[in-house]
Amino acid sequence: MSLEPSSSAAILAGGRASRFGGRDKGALVIDGQTILARQVTELSQVTADVLMVGVAPSAAPTAGVRQVADIAPGCGPLGGVHTALSEARAPIVAVVACDMPFVSAALFRFLLSIAHGPDHPDVVVPRTAEGYHPLCAVYARTCLEPIARRLADGRLRVDGLFEDVNVRVVTPETLVPFGDPRRLLANLNTPLDYQAIEARGNPS
Repeated sequence: MSLEPSSSAAILAGGRASRFGGRDKGALVIDGQTILARQVTELSQVTADVLMVGVAPSAAPTAGVRQVADIAPGCGPLGGVHTALSEARAPIVAVVACDMPFVSAALFRFLLSIAHGPDHPDVVVPRTAEGYHPLCAVYARTCLEPIARRLADGRLRVDGLFEDVNVRVVTPETLVPFGDPRRLLANLNTPLDYQAIEARGNPS
């Protein structure tokens, strides 16, 4: 399948990982491969413009990835989304947190197809029983101004943005063709999360 010409992708890697002892979660290895390497492989099948947001310019480069520093440091994931939208070459950006090992090219192609659809939503985001998954979602550049207002006011919850923009919610049932939604949307907040995934293994 050809690359989507009007989309970019961004890996948000600027968090402090305080619940993980400050460890670089993108460097965690699952089934012999780092999470970052997995994500780059999948996202590179979707777009030629892949960014890593929140990594110092002096950090070791990753092939095929543009590294950009946060425009508004200390503003958490919402600041990361703002940077991604500001620095991306395309007006629609697939965003993923650096601690989500099982996202796939097929999943993001699906989310991007909705973003490019006739309704032109500002955000396409999965929502499960656990709530929204705003760090495995697609954002349009139309979100920049609402995000900037929230950053200026110190309102940093990412899902708070959804009050200000046109959101298309993706249900778990819709995600089933791409795999178990609990696995697709899994993230590693703590060492216990990582241990649990290692214990289960990584079935194909």
